[in-house]
Amino acid sequence: MNWNSPAEFFAMGGYALYVWGSFGVTALCMIVEPLLARKRRCDAVNSLRREIAANKEDQ
Repeated sequence: MNWNSPAEFFAMGGYALYVWGSFGVTALCMIVEPLLARKRRCDAVNSLRREIAANKEDQ
């Protein structure tokens, strides 16, 4: 496609809502997923630490 102005570029030939919405959802997923993965990892590490501590107390 060839755009003659920035306004035409951002309008995306009438499909701006779909195009920019897709970019927005993708950007949101790319931001949220690493945060959730880090939280899941921390939860798993904490769970393992509690389990190890419980096993040490039992011995």
